[in-house]
Amino acid sequence: MDKVVKSEAEWRSELSPEEFHILREAGTERPFTGEFVDTKTEGVYSCRACGAELFRSDTKFESHCGWPSFFEPSESDAVRLIEDSSLGMVRTEVRCARCDSHLGHVFHGEGYPTPTDDRYCINSISLRLEPKG
Repeated sequence: MDKVVKSEAEWRSELSPEEFHILREAGTERPFTGEFVDTKTEGVYSCRACGAELFRSDTKFESHCGWPSFFEPSESDAVRLIEDSSLGMVRTEVRCARCDSHLGHVFHGEGYPTPTDDRYCINSISLRLEPKG
């Protein structure tokens, strides 16, 4: 996979202010406001910034947390995990492995009935959905 490297000015010119804030400044959309929170559409979720495939709809599940949740990425190397100690707690940030854009966070061991017991809690605005068909 070829890495995508762009300057801050290039990203700003290609992304909306809200997309830039979340993808490049590690912001978070308000819960239950993203377009993919409740969608059941089958397809592939890719990075809104660079188009890399990140998740598939068959790994999406209802976590009722306010953001789209997946139990695993489509490929093990599709995302990069980074320790995040902001906000006075330790979490694991999820970034696109191809362009290093912020996607959300992953949580483990919460007891969801999924094969991995992981919850990739992802901002809708970080994603594009390519419907199956």
